[in-house]
Amino acid sequence: KVASLAFQIDVFLARSLLEKLYLFQYPIRPASMTYDDVTHLSAKIKPKQQKVELEMAIDTLNPNYCRSKGEQIALNVDGTCTDETNTYSSKLMDKQTFCSSQAASNVSRYAAAVYRKGELHLTPLHGILQLRPSFTYLDKADAKHREREAANEGGDSSQDEAEDDVKQITVRFSRPETEQARQRRVQSYEFLQKRQAEEHWVHLHYYGLKDSRSEHERQYLFSQAHGLAENTELIKSPSEYLMMLMPPSVEEENDKPVAPSNVLSMAQLRTLPLADQIKILMKNVKVMPFANLMSLLGSGTDSTAVLRCIQQVAMLVQGNWVVKSDVLYPKDTSSPHSGVPAEVLCRGRDFVMWKFTQGRWVVRKEVAAVTKLCPEDVKDFLEHMSVARINKGWEFMLPYDEDFVKKHPDIVQRQHMLWMGIQAKLEKVYNLLKEHLTPKKQETQSGHPLVVSGEQRVNMAKARVKQNYGQLEKEFQKQKAELKSNDAAAKMDISNIRIKEEPVSDEEPMDTSAYEGMNNGVVNGLHAEEDSMDALNGHLPGGCGDRVAQELKAFVSSTFKKQFVLTLSELKRLFNLHLASLPPGHTLFSGISDKMLQDMVLDTGCKQILVPFPPQTAASPDELKVYALWEAGDTYDQHRQVLLEIFSKNYRVRRNVIQNQLSQECGEDVNKQEVDRVLK
Repeated sequence: KVASLAFQIDVFLARSLLEKLYLFQYPIRPASMTYDDVTHLSAKIKPKQQKVELEMAIDTLNPNYCRSKGEQIALNVDGTCTDETNTYSSKLMDKQTFCSSQAASNVSRYAAAVYRKGELHLTPLHGILQLRPSFTYLDKADAKHREREAANEGGDSSQDEAEDDVKQITVRFSRPETEQARQRRVQSYEFLQKRQAEEHWVHLHYYGLKDSRSEHERQYLFSQAHGLAENTELIKSPSEYLMMLMPPSVEEENDKPVAPSNVLSMAQLRTLPLADQIKILMKNVKVMPFANLMSLLGSGTDSTAVLRCIQQVAMLVQGNWVVKSDVLYPKDTSSPHSGVPAEVLCRGRDFVMWKFTQGRWVVRKEVAAVTKLCPEDVKDFLEHMSVARINKGWEFMLPYDEDFVKKHPDIVQRQHMLWMGIQAKLEKVYNLLKEHLTPKKQETQSGHPLVVSGEQRVNMAKARVKQNYGQLEKEFQKQKAELKSNDAAAKMDISNIRIKEEPVSDEEPMDTSAYEGMNNGVVNGLHAEEDSMDALNGHLPGGCGDRVAQELKAFVSSTFKKQFVLTLSELKRLFNLHLASLPPGHTLFSGISDKMLQDMVLDTGCKQILVPFPPQTAASPDELKVYALWEAGDTYDQHRQVLLEIFSKNYRVRRNVIQNQLSQECGEDVNKQEVDRVLK
């Protein structure tokens, strides 16, 4: 109800013409021509597009009508000939076409109102269309003019000289359309215009103002039921009612990137799960020390939980956390500069991150030469984690975080193993040379040594043994109590304990023998003074050696039962991945040397196959050492041994030679399927 000081009016909502009522806005006509003078000849509509086309008659007898101009327009459009296709059959412009356009995109706030006997009846509008004159007949006139000119030019040549022109036809075969190309085509202007043109016209019938059908339809503008049960929308408070009549305009907002600076406040960010908070922060900051991350997450946050979550979205570089590449470049995305897929971008950015694990400086040209990416993509990678310095290159933007490395040696060691696995993948993909793996000597502002020799590692291990002398004594007493039956062990004295020392030149720890570039002071935050290894070259204090040997033997046995043949390089890569999957503080983190790993391989029933590779091969020494499982306990042991003997004499053998040799050694004909299985 709408009330005033003098009276009140009942308001009803009519639903009969809901989603059917349109408002047409006609152009202003001369004052001498009233609405009754206009006759609608035809009408048609495209419902989906809400597009209407009306053809209306023009009063040619009106004093304001220029007859000569109407005749000229009809002559230009139809010419002198008379047929059924003529636009103006009366040789006079006696009609005009109007096309509609939407006057408003949101018409939910508009309604048609009818007042009768103290009642106001409202019917919501489904569309508001503005009608404007259409001048397509001018295009038709231009087409007729061009046809006449072409006919006149063609008539000058004789019929005898007319010959069919031979035209060259180019045949093209369309390639299969990709999903991205299809999406671009669907969103193109030509495709949208084609879809609009494909919608069929629905022809309408026009009924005059005084027609009985019009009078019947106008009755639907009144509410058919005056009961309040059918008009519950109007049982509202005055403020709610006004809000329904004039709702606030809602502007369409573009999707903003997920970031705490422009989407979430810090209070809103802390309402999210911890993993989501860390992912959002790292995705926007990209490089952050662990102390800063803890301060952003607020007081009371468990640092252990943060460490567990941060390793899922970031990698450790020089003691600082850098967001992972697959977080910035999700699957099925591409570069905005070059359009290369996300997989290639992630590989290139991992190479940049890996270079920063070797030193504080990276040269942009070197990265572009190795990754083969465009300069814009390489610049984006470098800007994520470094700052450009004139005549020097790009320097890692944050200083080495020594505090984090000291407090969390297990995390540092685990990240170190992950980087070794990434390095192995990069070596295969980019065919990295030795100069790429070895860090260049550059001036660094930090006072940490870049190279740690084997002698220094021995001295550090000795110092740690002296510091942990009390712990060693307790472990020795425990062993002494367990071995009472052994008289020799009972008479041992603590002063007779010696730490076995082996020459550094004979063997190196695993993290330095296979990967020369990783043996420096800033490898993934693993610094010399904070090396978490309590043992050296695999010789462990106390009774830890047996447990390490058991764990190592279990790994080697399970690996060779799956792979059968492995090079030392591939075995070390698999071992590093195995270490990365172990929980912090595992016994295998004590340090395993190359010699220990090779001895364990031989102890588990494997043999080294001396494959005579060519001298000019570019393979590394670890790739030339081949180990194979000699006895697996299956029916193909003999076949496999014969095959390994063949490859110990030549590194390249034909299939028929292998099949003949197997048949001779095994004493039976070996078919092709069995040969394929053994080779596999």
